[in-house]
Amino acid sequence: MGASSLDVRFYSIETNKRAKGNSYTVRWKVAYKKHSKTYKKSAVADDERSKLMTAHREREPFDVELGLPVSWLSKAAEVNWFQFLVEYVDWKWPSAAGNTRKNMAKALTAATIALLGTPPPAHFEPVKVRTALREYAFNVNRRSDPDQPVPDEVQTILDWIKRNSLPMRALEKTENVDKVVKALGARLDGKKAAASSVTRNDRIMNLVMGYAIRHNYLKANPFPKGKGERAAAKVAPAIDKRCLLNRDLVKKMLDWIGKRPRRGRLYRAFFATLYFAGLRPEEAVGLRVGDAALPETGWGEFLVHEAQPEVGSQWTDTGEVHEGRDLKGRGEGDTRTVPIHPTLVAILLEIIKEYDLKPADLLFPGEKGGMLAGSVFRRVWAKARKEVLSDHEFNTPTGKRVYDLRHTCLTTWLNSGIPAAQVAEWAGNSVPVLLAIYARCIIGQRDDYLKRTEGVQDLPEVAA
Repeated sequence: MGASSLDVRFYSIETNKRAKGNSYTVRWKVAYKKHSKTYKKSAVADDERSKLMTAHREREPFDVELGLPVSWLSKAAEVNWFQFLVEYVDWKWPSAAGNTRKNMAKALTAATIALLGTPPPAHFEPVKVRTALREYAFNVNRRSDPDQPVPDEVQTILDWIKRNSLPMRALEKTENVDKVVKALGARLDGKKAAASSVTRNDRIMNLVMGYAIRHNYLKANPFPKGKGERAAAKVAPAIDKRCLLNRDLVKKMLDWIGKRPRRGRLYRAFFATLYFAGLRPEEAVGLRVGDAALPETGWGEFLVHEAQPEVGSQWTDTGEVHEGRDLKGRGEGDTRTVPIHPTLVAILLEIIKEYDLKPADLLFPGEKGGMLAGSVFRRVWAKARKEVLSDHEFNTPTGKRVYDLRHTCLTTWLNSGIPAAQVAEWAGNSVPVLLAIYARCIIGQRDDYLKRTEGVQDLPEVAA
């Protein structure tokens, strides 16, 4: 902690007149150093000034550099940013899902590097510094595994970071907050990160700051919403219409995949399930044979009751690559039924017979009997796309992601006139979310809507 003083002088609150609304600046001086802080509301400025004056009347020493009562800074001065984040991760880890853990580690890695008092030594390769933080410091499983201790090289890097991380009180300075904001809004190559990534990092950092405030590391969140670079990130809820596939293109791609040697027909059945039933990939990989009612003719039905997102073995409590979760947006143990198109029924019956699958078996088993790996089915889809699409189509967003098969299915249902409430039920979405995502893709109903309003909006003839 720096020098402190009882010599504190307060000035009148300064009103700043601006076109977008007034702001109010609290001004004071500790010893020789002037301080100020600006607020949007006069009541808040009055309250903060009163708190400072109360501390001064009670003869509390003020930190000269930061301008705040020493008692406000004691905990923030004792613990640095890196130590605090390790504490936060240890607290958050048990209740967090695998993907949450992984995203948290990525965000905190960038923030930690931004708040180092000095750049890492030249012999610490940047990729190794990031790996040490992401895969060990912010991964409780690997950091505390008694059977596989943290490697010496990694521990050396983490010890250096612990010694050189700035104290928590450094977040009282705007320039340090700006460094973190910049780091969380950029990719490794320095280019601007995707809006969805910035929004996710923003949410993670606000949760971290909430913990810091509750445990008296900070008095207020230094990352206010709606300011600076973080306010510029806007995530478009609607999907890009260009990513959708037409029926003929889907048939060509499924036919090409089905003709691949060894497991082609199984991959064809997996992708057909996304196209005909609109399941999420993580829902499809977790399906068991017994979850599908498959009559010899006509429509069948899926009973979907779990998702198996692929998050990586180092992020799950079981050590498995996939993590079993309840359905997205549903209550614990909830299920949903989804109709199975007759064409898909025939495809599924074919692979059940070919692979001699029993009711308890996975409907789409991986090569070694486990769950189908995302890296595998994404690679198969990428090859099909390259082989089937024209050069022009390949260079567009058309079917670029496996998830686009689900988008195509849900759009087809909506354009067929199926009520949004029914589509939302089958898809596992709420109606508002469904319409926000697919509003731009609903076509073919415009003329009907215009005819409905034509007579209603006519004005009665006015007598001469």
